Amino acid sequence: MNIQLPSFLQKGDKVVIVSPSSKIDKEFLKRAKKRLESWGLKVSVGKYAGGSSGRYAGTIRQRLQDLQSAMDDPKVKAILCSRGGYGAVHLVDKIDFTAFREHPKWLLGFSDITALHNLFQKNGYASLHSLMARHLSVEPEEDPCVAYLKDILFGNLPVYTCEKHKLNRQGTAEGILRGGNMAVACGLRGTPYDIPAEGTILFLEDVSERPHAIERMMYNLKLGGVLEKLSGLIIGQFTEYEEDCSLGKELYPALADLVKEYDYPVCFNFPVGHVTHNLPLINGAKVELTVGKKNVELKFIC
Repeated sequence: MNIQLPSFLQKGDKVVIVSPSSKIDKEFLKRAKKRLESWGLKVSVGKYAGGSSGRYAGTIRQRLQDLQSAMDDPKVKAILCSRGGYGAVHLVDKIDFTAFREHPKWLLGFSDITALHNLFQKNGYASLHSLMARHLSVEPEEDPCVAYLKDILFGNLPVYTCEKHKLNRQGTAEGILRGGNMAVACGLRGTPYDIPAEGTILFLEDVSERPHAIERMMYNLKLGGVLEKLSGLIIGQFTEYEEDCSLGKELYPALADLVKEYDYPVCFNFPVGHVTHNLPLINGAKVELTVGKKNVELKFIC
C-alpha cells in the first residue's frame, strides 16, 4: 500500500489538541496551545482534552468524539495528542476515516499513540511520531526536537545524524519507516493493525519495561517472522527500568544477539523514546538509513 503524506502546514492553519489516552494537567494544554500559536497556527483544544475518567482523559465515547471531530473537520491540518499513557487502543476499531480521506491531516504523538500511528498507516496515511504537550510546555523554543517538529510540520525535512554505537551493523537501506513503542506495537501483533514487516525500517523504544520483557517481545518479532523481513532496524531508548541481571547481560547486547543472523543495517541508541532528545520521525515515510563507521544518518526521501 502507498502511504500518503498529509499536506504540510502554513501559517494560519488550524491545529487541534486532543487527549485520546491518559488524563493530563490542563496547564500543559494551555502552554502547548501557546507554543503552537507562537508558530502562527490557530489552535483549539478538544472539548474533553482536559477531562478525567479514572486514569483516562474522559470516557471512551468522549475521547473518541474529540478525536473523530478533529479528524472530520476539513479546516484542521494537524492533531496533537496531548500525552500517551494508556487508552488509545480503546479507539482503534471505532474511528471512521470517511471524512478524513477528503482532508488528510497530521497526527502527532508517541508512546501509547503508537496504536493510532498503526491505525493511520493501515488506512494509508503517514503520521508524526513526536513530542507532545508536556515537552512543548517545558522546553525552550531552541530545543532541537521542538525545532525539528516545527520544521517537519512546515515541510522542511531534516537529515538526522547520530553517534555510532559499538553494536551497530553497518550498511545502507531504503524502506518505509515504521514503529514506535514496543509494548504497544506488540499488543497489536496478529491484528489488522500490525506493522507490516516487508520493506520496513523498524524503530522501537519503550519505558518502564524490564529487560526480560523487552527480550520476550523481541522474540515475538523473531519467531513471528518479522525480523527476517525487515530492511533495517533502529533500536531507540529503553528507559526507566531497573537492570535486573535476568538476561545475564545488558539489554542492547541481548537484542544484538537476536538480530545477528540478519544482514540489514542495525542502529543502536538512536535518540527516540521517552527522553528529552526524542527526534520526530515520520511514520510511513520512505527513508534512507546509513549506518556507517563514524556515524548514523537517517534521511527522509518521502
